[in-house]
Amino acid sequence: MHHTKTRRGKGGLKAVLAAAMSAALMLGGAVPAGAQPAAVKQPAAAEAAGTAWKAKAAPLPAASQQAETRKEESRKEGAGLSKEELQRLNMVMELIQRQFYEKVDRDKLVNGALQGMVEALGDPYSTYMDVKAAKQFAEAVEGSFGGVGAEVTSEAGKVVIVSPIKGSPAEKAGLAAKDVILSVNGSELSGLPISEAVAKLRGPKGSKADLVVLRGGRGNPFSVRVVRAEIDVETVHAKKMDGGIGLIEIRQFSMNTAERFAAELTQLEKSGLKGLVIDVRNNPGGILPVVEQIAQPFVPQGRPIVQIQQRGQVAEKVMSEGGGKSYPVAVLINKGSASASEILAGALRQSAGAVLVGETSFGKGTVQVSYDRQLEGGLVKMTIAKWLTPDGSWIHRSGIKPDINSNPPALYTASRLSRSGSIAADAISEDAKNLQVMLEGLGYRPGRTDGYFSSGTAEAVKKFQKASGLKASGIADVPTQEKLEGAVRAWVMSGEHDAQLKAAVKALRSGQGALK
Repeated sequence: MHHTKTRRGKGGLKAVLAAAMSAALMLGGAVPAGAQPAAVKQPAAAEAAGTAWKAKAAPLPAASQQAETRKEESRKEGAGLSKEELQRLNMVMELIQRQFYEKVDRDKLVNGALQGMVEALGDPYSTYMDVKAAKQFAEAVEGSFGGVGAEVTSEAGKVVIVSPIKGSPAEKAGLAAKDVILSVNGSELSGLPISEAVAKLRGPKGSKADLVVLRGGRGNPFSVRVVRAEIDVETVHAKKMDGGIGLIEIRQFSMNTAERFAAELTQLEKSGLKGLVIDVRNNPGGILPVVEQIAQPFVPQGRPIVQIQQRGQVAEKVMSEGGGKSYPVAVLINKGSASASEILAGALRQSAGAVLVGETSFGKGTVQVSYDRQLEGGLVKMTIAKWLTPDGSWIHRSGIKPDINSNPPALYTASRLSRSGSIAADAISEDAKNLQVMLEGLGYRPGRTDGYFSSGTAEAVKKFQKASGLKASGIADVPTQEKLEGAVRAWVMSGEHDAQLKAAVKALRSGQGALK
């Protein structure tokens, strides 16, 4: 049973975040830690004896006792660095500046120390950003920036794609959630602070990013060239489908997303709705108060939207003041649906009766706050709380399972071909396997998809070449590979083969997703 505090009104989640920020300001710039630190393991006898274990320790000399007292004081909630800690930092700085064999950049050293402090938390969502990285982060929050167009995070020192942004170069290149980016233009990313990795992925419109990517289920990394573009994210897209079913796609939760969603929903409702599909597939999340605003109209008054739990406190329920909807609602999710997307999915399922369709979501159950005061243009983004679904579940790392499991067609997740040359016939290769998956998905029937380039595969290549205006040689040369990948992109982007959307519409028409 969860003991919770509740707060009514639209400002609930905002109030929690504002309170956290106010505490940080009052404490002289220290943002509260995001997770309860692991307890220090005591000897087995001490676990039962508690403080008695400490009492048996040998008494310390007076000077040592004073030092220990100062250390204990510095460890108190919100305390800054002690005199001894500052002295250690200054000593290292002086040693480096005086003795290092090359001239050093003092700003780089300070930024490195700040990055190291935050990285020591072991939380991939907490990071320190220097001035350049902080500016890029602000641009992303506002919804416009230049780069490959993928939300990334750090897992065990590796750069992992949360989801590619819809319509971005990353999506067009076939990158997918959970892909690991090993390098950019020959520069290894493993072990880099996430802000530095993101800086390498960003770049001017038209510049090239040669990526080496590792995908689960594929033995070897593959290379892909992505041409960077200006990523100006239009976060909400809506349309009316046959049978009175509305579709609203939310690509990420930015500053104006709630306003845009409300406007599109109003237009759909005026035309008469018999059901609504909300699509948050490949939506990496965004600003959490925006989710509360979007969920409000669907969740009846007095029911929870989300719970927020800060360190050492009971969870606080954010309650709805909405009225609910008379029509059924389905929410589309996949492995690229993260954070704010998962909050919306959890809230609408548990408090509004919506049906979830698709795949298990990404699994990010923490809340971050950005703090830039007294950091001279830098920024700290830090986890300050867990978020829980209305029933108190924490979905971190496990994700939300859909009510109706529906996997996309194989072409939606087909890996890129290497285009390093013609794919060898009568041999087994990753490229041959991906070629076969593409041919099969487009209806050319290679007869197998195990990676052996057989005579049947060559016949399928011939048929594709003939249909595409190429020389029907049966050889999977580079021009054929390029043409095939273009055909796959067109097939996916048409939307006509979206099995998950079809499953959601079918669920609504069968009466699922109604408010209970």
